[in-house]
Amino acid sequence: MSENVVHLRKPTDPPADGTATPTVLTVVPDAPLAPPAPLWVRSGRAVKSAVTHESTRATARAVARHGSYTFNGGRIVARRTWDGRTGSRYERMIRAAEAAGNLEAAEEWEERLQRFRAARHHRRMDLLHSPVEAAKGAAVGAGMSIGVLVALGVVMAINNGDVKDVITPLAATIDFIALLIRIVQIVWGPALTIGPFLALLALWSVGRKQHAAPQWALPANVRTGEGEPITPSIVVKALRDLGVPALRNAIKEMGDAGASMLGPIRIAGCGIEVDVTLPSGVSTNEVQGKRRKLAENLTRHEHEVFITIPQAARTVRLWVADSGALDEPIGPSPLVTDETMTADYAKGKAPWGQDLRGDAAAISLYQRHLLITGLSNQGKTVALRSLALWVALDKSVQFLMGDLKGVGDWAMFDGLATTLIQGPTDEHVIQVTEMVEGAVEEMNRRLQAPPGSTFPPLIVLVDEAQVAFMCPAKDEDKRPYGGSKSNSRYFMAVRKIHNQGRAVNVLMWQGTQDPTDQNLPKLVREGAHTRASLALGTESQARMALGDKAVDGGAAPNMLRPGLDRGTLVVASDGIAIPAGQASITVRTHYIDDDAAEALTNRAKALRDGVTTLHVIERGEERDPLADIAAAVGDASRVLTADVLKRLALLNEDAYGGWTNSDLKRVLDAAGPDIAYKSDGRMVVGRDRLHRALANRDEDGSASTAG
Repeated sequence: MSENVVHLRKPTDPPADGTATPTVLTVVPDAPLAPPAPLWVRSGRAVKSAVTHESTRATARAVARHGSYTFNGGRIVARRTWDGRTGSRYERMIRAAEAAGNLEAAEEWEERLQRFRAARHHRRMDLLHSPVEAAKGAAVGAGMSIGVLVALGVVMAINNGDVKDVITPLAATIDFIALLIRIVQIVWGPALTIGPFLALLALWSVGRKQHAAPQWALPANVRTGEGEPITPSIVVKALRDLGVPALRNAIKEMGDAGASMLGPIRIAGCGIEVDVTLPSGVSTNEVQGKRRKLAENLTRHEHEVFITIPQAARTVRLWVADSGALDEPIGPSPLVTDETMTADYAKGKAPWGQDLRGDAAAISLYQRHLLITGLSNQGKTVALRSLALWVALDKSVQFLMGDLKGVGDWAMFDGLATTLIQGPTDEHVIQVTEMVEGAVEEMNRRLQAPPGSTFPPLIVLVDEAQVAFMCPAKDEDKRPYGGSKSNSRYFMAVRKIHNQGRAVNVLMWQGTQDPTDQNLPKLVREGAHTRASLALGTESQARMALGDKAVDGGAAPNMLRPGLDRGTLVVASDGIAIPAGQASITVRTHYIDDDAAEALTNRAKALRDGVTTLHVIERGEERDPLADIAAAVGDASRVLTADVLKRLALLNEDAYGGWTNSDLKRVLDAAGPDIAYKSDGRMVVGRDRLHRALANRDEDGSASTAG
């Protein structure tokens, strides 16, 4: 009988008038207790908890797993024994070859089957005569053994002078045989008891090595494939479960012989590589389109499996990375670690990074227009800049650079590039457009030079080129700077360099992001000899970046992981070594930070006589022609007057775009005599004479001001 508990509560709020209030005790009874659950409910809950407990589930999996190991191990041993005693193995290989459409292999396996059957028939015929032969052999052997033992006894009797020794060897042999019989009698009982357990243990070991148990019963690391090496059976199973009916049916007909589709599994860098000859009726693009499912079947992430098309017909090449290997960074660039490295634009190759095999990936830049694209913040500028840093170590190479981002990514080329424009505004786009048009004029001059003339490489580099294509500004003739029409100034200038610049070493390098038909016109992207792409969003963008041939051949920058695969490029170019039969290669580029880039440009500047870099000049400001001419001459001892005019036009198109030799001569003659003179039959402007004229002018100006 339960006790009734009464709680006493005292009001705590004081009265409104402040007078004392007598204490009032309020009785608050407890809520009635809920009736206890029935016994059968409590028992059911306990049973459910025990059954669903993790320890119970783990125990059930262990029992099922080890039982399956033993049972399926017996099946495996039985099948191996059957294969060894019959021609079933050869018959499976014949069916596999027929399913794969390889009639030559089928004929070869049929010949092997016939030889096996002939040898088996010969052995069976020998068994008919073997009992008689065995009996004869046993009789002859027993007689010879007894004769030898008796002869040995005779020798012992003669030696000892005792006739009883004649049977001593024979008696010893009989005693030894009796001892063996007694040992067998003692051991036979325990052996009969332990033998079955040893046999079960052997079957369990075979099943365990083959993981011959249901998937749910296997250990966690085996179920997830963690650390699981790629074997032929795993590849065949992954292909069978790919969801391609013709492939699945062919592999089922092949049985265990499905591994005949595979070539050797080779170690390839941080993964493995294997060629798969597909059965008749299965096309390569059916397998390529199932990349994600194939990767998951191989217990890998999608970015860790690459499918390419080698030269062999009806064959796909699988490259499967070690789990997590592609998330590890690669080492520093040789440009940073080797301070003695130089560059040869014509014959050398730029160290760009590593391919998926872990081999060094180097690219030739000789007479190749370049385009690098990708999503924002994926390493495009660093990848493009690393190529420029290498080629800058060849002192013959000249640069015209436009950075339409303007955050200082290319600031280290100040003093190395002839022109460096940095900024994202329409005014900067106008300056970059005029820079590219100046390069077109230089290209035309070179094209009109006498046959056999040689020219130094001139690289026109524009980063964030999509800003130029999307610029809405127009000139005084209403011609747009951006766009992709025939009256677009930037578009047409780039197209002209693409069409003819390569012949006279005038090259166009562009970096752009998130390509579309509007910010990267088709004619421009298809004019690049080397096309590279970082991570992209869609397959259509991948086709814009690399072209249909590369994407149809397996290139998939849209499968790269934004952020995680930063700096990883898919490259389509004849300037880089691409495995035979493939249209592209994936490169993990070296990262060169700003400090290392600054050190490299300092090394490049030390190789040169000195370059005065022209920067963006605000339009409409007052000009000092003589000072601008000095800026155009820079640190060179003398410069051709034609080159001075071009540099002046790049410096300020409005002020100097229409200048001729007579305009230049007028300014120089007014500044002093013989500033422009002939050297080797060509008119040049001398730096020292020009600086003296500037100094004299400044002194005269100071004297006039003082007077």
